[in-house]
Amino acid sequence: MADDASVMNLADEKHRPTTAAERREAFELLRKAASPDSAHLRAGLLWLAVAAGLEALGPVLGKWFIDTYLIPRHGDLPAMFGIVGGVLLAGCIASWVRYLQLVRLAGVAMRSVQRIREQVYAHVLALPMSFFDRAIIGQLVSRVTNDTESVKGLYVQVLFVMLDSVIALAGMMIVMAFLDWRLMLIVATLIPAVVAIVALYQRWSAPAVSRARELRSDINAQMAESINGMPVIQASNAAQRFAARFAQTNASHYESRLAELRANAWLLRPALDFLNVLLICAVILVFGIRSGTETGGLSAIEVGVLYAFISYIARVVEPLIQITMQFSVLQQSIVSAARVNHLIKEAEAPKAASAGEVRKGAIRIENLDFAYNPGVRVLHQINLDIPAGSFFGIVGHTGSGKSTLLSLLLRFYESEPGAIRIDGQPLMSLGDEAFRRAVGLVPQEPFLLAASARENIDMGRGLSEERIVAAAQAARAHDFVLQLPEGYDTALGEGGARLSVGQKQLLAIARALAGDPKILFLDEATSHIDSETEQQVQQALSELRGRVTVVAIAHRLSTIRDADRIVVLNHGRLAELGSHDQLMAISGGIYQRLYQLQQIEIANEQELNAQPSASPA
Repeated sequence: MADDASVMNLADEKHRPTTAAERREAFELLRKAASPDSAHLRAGLLWLAVAAGLEALGPVLGKWFIDTYLIPRHGDLPAMFGIVGGVLLAGCIASWVRYLQLVRLAGVAMRSVQRIREQVYAHVLALPMSFFDRAIIGQLVSRVTNDTESVKGLYVQVLFVMLDSVIALAGMMIVMAFLDWRLMLIVATLIPAVVAIVALYQRWSAPAVSRARELRSDINAQMAESINGMPVIQASNAAQRFAARFAQTNASHYESRLAELRANAWLLRPALDFLNVLLICAVILVFGIRSGTETGGLSAIEVGVLYAFISYIARVVEPLIQITMQFSVLQQSIVSAARVNHLIKEAEAPKAASAGEVRKGAIRIENLDFAYNPGVRVLHQINLDIPAGSFFGIVGHTGSGKSTLLSLLLRFYESEPGAIRIDGQPLMSLGDEAFRRAVGLVPQEPFLLAASARENIDMGRGLSEERIVAAAQAARAHDFVLQLPEGYDTALGEGGARLSVGQKQLLAIARALAGDPKILFLDEATSHIDSETEQQVQQALSELRGRVTVVAIAHRLSTIRDADRIVVLNHGRLAELGSHDQLMAISGGIYQRLYQLQQIEIANEQELNAQPSASPA
């Protein structure tokens, strides 16, 4: 079972900036996601270097044009047109190469994000049920969708822009050093200035970015919670309270985004534009001093060099501006990647030690104890033998441990080694695929896809038409399915909106039976259905007797009245065990009291239904 502290951290890490270790782990996650495309990355770097070299040719050719033809007033038109054409050709080729590399790196980005999203979703499917007991669904959805989408910005924008800018910057610095290394040193002062600006920006904006991402998850979670609980919210007149809570969260998100934008406005483009002006002034000043000094030990330089350096300053500053502008996206992407990585680090459900299989479906429970939290046991010394093909019911008051026992039998939680055996094999020794194939579950709240009746029974298992129809017939669902407009191909709507509660439950039973299970678990499957549907469920269960081991938790005791044995739990202990008649013979017994109370409730309900409604005046 996953550590409770780590599960709680998913919801409790709100508004906390990412640490250096988390950022390193996030970068490692991003690197691994892109590693299958390393060849594309290397090719992209090579071609971006070619584009940078071509772009650096422009000012050099301009210098040559000025020094060779413009200043001497040497009018060699073919040569002059050749130089201008060379500048245009180099610029066009550089732009085309950059476009191709943007397409290449965008493909790398999309594939990397696809791998991360698939990895996260597969990991979520493998998490233990203890994780979902505490996790907030809206935040989980935000991590699988919004956060992975935010990571795409790093690959598409940051990866391309930063690589292109760094390579272009390096190429132009090399050319400037070749032209005049002393002036190049003046231009190079931009780099430490930019590093200082970026460090200050990261320090200022990191808390705001992290808080904004968490608050976006809160917004998603509150929206999902409100939509799912809309009938209760409106019925309890809580709409205004929920709206006020949402408005408060939304306002906090606005403030966090505003703080981030303030950092962008002060420290990124404006600061670098100001440095650009200072740098141009410095180069012109130094050029003027050197040109006007005859005995200072510095030789006069050509006008072409000044033109080249002024051109290069603009081309150097722009990549630096692009790099710093991408730090906003980088900051958000790293926070998102860290949140995704935090989810991936959650411990998965333990895997089976071997590949045992369920052959008959006999269940044996010996001295079973269980606690969700250390020192607080909810099951105490449960001992039970359930023969293969038998029908066992489990009843008890709320909190007696029924659902916990069922969860242990379903391996949603890990029990003590050897405490639960199926066909004589320890529960955890059974292969995962073999165990799930041999076990069927009908939950209290039937889960239906927004798909056809056929797809809901099949659940992606590729079952044959005969098997799907046979399962529906066994579950008493075949007749009402045929009455749907398109039969088994009828789209049922979100959550099976086109079906009644009873029809949903019968379809859920059909789905469980379609897998031809050896063991069938029912978790209060008849608690929300009418008496007629309950009788259909009872008939379906009766026909399974001798072929499938049925274990049913029941709130309606009439559902399990005909069970071979009824298990009565009380405060996590096995209090009574026997058939319906045997348990009813125990004077003052728990089962006897439960059954009698239900009979009184049924009689009162029938009496109320039998009373004639008052006629209108």
